[in-house]
Amino acid sequence: MSDAADETGDAPHPRETLSLFGHGDAEQALLAAYRSGRIPHAFLIGGPQGIGKATLAYRMARFVLAHPDPSAREVQEAYDLHVPADNPAGRRVTTQAHPDLLVIERGLGDNGKLRKQIAIDDVRRSVAFFGSTAGEGGWRIAIVDAVDELNQSGENALLKVLEEPPPRSLLFLISHSPGNVRATLKSRCRKIMLRPLPTADVAAAVAAALGRDAAEADIAGAAALAEGSVARAISYLDGDALALHRQVTDLLAQLPSLNPLALHALGDALAGADQRALEGVIGSINGWLSARLAADAHDRTRMARMAVAWEDINRAAREADIYNLDRKPLIFQTFGLLADAARG
Repeated sequence: MSDAADETGDAPHPRETLSLFGHGDAEQALLAAYRSGRIPHAFLIGGPQGIGKATLAYRMARFVLAHPDPSAREVQEAYDLHVPADNPAGRRVTTQAHPDLLVIERGLGDNGKLRKQIAIDDVRRSVAFFGSTAGEGGWRIAIVDAVDELNQSGENALLKVLEEPPPRSLLFLISHSPGNVRATLKSRCRKIMLRPLPTADVAAAVAAALGRDAAEADIAGAAALAEGSVARAISYLDGDALALHRQVTDLLAQLPSLNPLALHALGDALAGADQRALEGVIGSINGWLSARLAADAHDRTRMARMAVAWEDINRAAREADIYNLDRKPLIFQTFGLLADAARG
């Protein structure tokens, strides 16, 4: 996503984040692949929103661009993918000035607002980018953040690059819903699936991002509610977001019973809130669904109902966002689906 969409509150953009909390196994897998000299040309990094997928992709891009020879001693002896802040290649990544890194994300439309999808012309830039000669070190790297925001034309354009990758090219496809990524794209990528962060890692990441701008107790409380998402924890430090989460949690605890008055209250609260508030509510619901899917792993029928509810709820939320629909009907529809799935 673009800066406007990806930053939450005072959180730095992933390209500006030099520390990675959690995901040590994933980082070591990327480092080992690079050291081997036989690194795959494309990776699909999947997992819930706000847990560090893009941060990991930028971290790997920064490391490769800073150390273009995988056989070099500093690569072979590296403990992780950290690149010092004063490294010239790393600084250019942070300032969006590196000629060999292409970031494909949602941009601003003609109306000055963030587009709902990644523009096809932005995806087509990757064809020319990978067809050109690398400016430094021989590597060309692209990050697609996020592949979920491509339309069919964008997917087709990206597929052409994946089918015929030039030497010394790397693509990182970020996905918040990897199960929904087109099979032809997934089949051409090595998959790295990230799990929600432990609460302690969330708190540490939030503290690093915000510094002294938030009280330790507030950070701890937000991290406990964030279900492994740093972005969500930062959003919860806004009092309104925290209140919305509590409303959702109370309603979820009553399922399969529905509380119409509480649903009206939640719909009214969302009516005047920005898009991040709705994303936070849907994120809380997705966290609840994820926990139920894990708890009901032995019951295939119930798992199927929950999976269908997950798809229907997130599809309705995307449509409400795209078409700027009233939030209250969405809330009633969502909890109706949840109640049906929870019965039996």
